[in-house]
Order: sequence, then structure tokens, then C-alpha cells
Amino acid sequence: MPELPDEARIFACTVKVRYKRYAMDTDTIALFALNATRQFGERVAKKLGVALSEHEEREFEDGEHKSRPLVNVRGKDVFVIQSLYSDPQQSVNDKLCRFLFFLGCLRDASAERVTAVIPYLAYARKDMKTQPRDPVTTRYVAMLVEAVAVDRVVTLDVHNLAAFQNAFRCRTDHLEAKKLFVDYLAPQLQSKDRVTVVSPDVGGVKRANRFRDALGRALNKELPMAFMEKARAKGVLSVGRLVGDVSDSVIIIIDDLISTGSTIVHTAKACKHLGAKEVYAAASHGVFVGAANDLLAADALDTVIVTDTIPPFRLTPALVKKKLVILSAAKLFAEAIRHIHDGGSLVDLLAT
Repeated sequence: MPELPDEARIFACTVKVRYKRYAMDTDTIALFALNATRQFGERVAKKLGVALSEHEEREFEDGEHKSRPLVNVRGKDVFVIQSLYSDPQQSVNDKLCRFLFFLGCLRDASAERVTAVIPYLAYARKDMKTQPRDPVTTRYVAMLVEAVAVDRVVTLDVHNLAAFQNAFRCRTDHLEAKKLFVDYLAPQLQSKDRVTVVSPDVGGVKRANRFRDALGRALNKELPMAFMEKARAKGVLSVGRLVGDVSDSVIIIIDDLISTGSTIVHTAKACKHLGAKEVYAAASHGVFVGAANDLLAADALDTVIVTDTIPPFRLTPALVKKKLVILSAAKLFAEAIRHIHDGGSLVDLLAT
């Protein structure tokens, strides 16, 4: 066969690289999503261009259960998606236990590499001792995951990044939703004269500052920032003053999650009281427990933006329709899986 000219070889190499970028080799990868996170898993699989691998989850009369892959995973690069939040069918502990059993089963079935993909990581908020003899549950969950020989953990916007990275001894990849928020908000804020980013507490100032920089680049302007003084002890929230000028501004409150909504709503009310025109709240995870329906209905809060790591099943349809914007993180996770499988860098996924 005659040797290809230089131009043809370059074209052939380019085609090969592009094919690798957009088409996964299903002989070497397997993607699972446990039943509780099936819908999110299907969205990730669609973006990735592969089908979810079949598995079985079986319940026993005494409350025990088992799960196993129904395909051969020997020698494969295996990714398992499970978002760890409570719902009416399974508690967070149920989901964690099932997840661990399935991960361990894959290792016993001779998977080459096992990656735990956890869109929402449970117990990440209890990352330090705040009272005598307090548990540090972030570290305990990490120990459980490592005990079933997981190679890597991928998650989105944990409460405390340093605590997460120090808790795990296996490899970790931490994704951020800020680009999703910036891409959604920038077109709507382009014509606004003044936009201010607000952290609902001192602990979130670094997160808010990174988001402010990213949004500022998208809007091609320097954005001011403010933060709320807040303390919480034994579950009781105390809110102090708002530090920074928010008058005549469109406010973007940025946080990692919304639980009951009390922190976000307190911050929104303080902003409106000091002359803010409009208030958006953007949080990666919408947990929405307790009195969230009543609190988030407050007039001070105009729009709530979250990702789809947790379905908003606890909110009323009327509130969801009126105030909630859900951005899908499926593409972000699909690209992370693609990069990990191909041995690429995840740095460009975090750039804005």
C-alpha cells in the first residue's frame, strides 16, 4: 500500500482524535446508574454517547437487598452514578449502603478501575468538630468509600473543598457549577447597570469571589461583592449585618446548597431592605427540606437557580413554576467522565 502524503496523514490523525473525543469505546468503559439516580444517569449517558449498562437491584423481605452488574466488567473502566440524598422511597443511608455494596461488587467482578460519581455528596456539611466529641462524618464517608476499593470519586460543589480533598485518600475530582450559572445569568444581566454578588455567610466568600470574577469576565465589567454575617449553633441560625453596598443592584446570592432556605431568604430580605432591585439565588444543590416551600415563597427572593443533582420533589409545583430554574449538570459530568477515561485534564471544565 503506498505511503500517504503528509497532508493526508495529518487529516487522518485529526479525524482519529476527533472520533476519540466524541465517541466512547464501549469495549473498555461501563457506565451504571443505580435506580434512585436513573434519570440523571440517563441524561449523562446521552451526553456521553453511551448506553447505561444493565444491572439488577433486588429487595428481600427482611429489608436487606443486593445489587449486581448484568454485564461483564472484567478489565473495564467502570463509572457508577448515585446522588446521595433522601427521598420518600430511600433514606440517604439506604442509598449510601446500596452504593457501597455495588461498588464493592464491581471490584470483586474484576473491574480494572471503579469511579464513584456522586452528583450530591451526603454528610459533606459535617466536616469539622464544632462541639466536644462531634463526629466528622465527611471523613467517615470517605473511609467507607475507600473500604470497597474505589479508585476515584467525582462530585460537584461540596460544602468545604479543603475538607473534602483531605478526607479522601483515593483520587478525587471536584466539579463546579459556576460556569452553568454564568452561562445562564450573563445574557439576562448584560443590560443591568449594577450587579452585585453576595455570599450568604463569611465561609462562602471565596466561592462568591470566584463566581464574581467569572461573571465579571462574561459581562466585561468589574462587579462589587458583599457578604452576610451569620452564625449557627445547635441548629439555631443567627444573622447579623450585611457587609457591602447593595443599593440599586441586581443581587446574585451564590451558595453550594439550599436546605430549608432560611439563610438565603434572610440574605435576600437584607438586600431588599438596603435597596436592592432584584434578587437571584444560585445554589448547586436544591435540598429543599423543612419549611423551604414557605420560606422560598418570600417576595424578597425573585428567582432560585439550582442544578439537577437533586430533583425538586419537595417543592410545590406552583413554587417550582414561579421561581425555580433548573440547570442540568449532566453534560458537565459526561465531559468529566470522558476526560477521566481518555486520560485527559479536567482543568478546562472548570474554566470560565
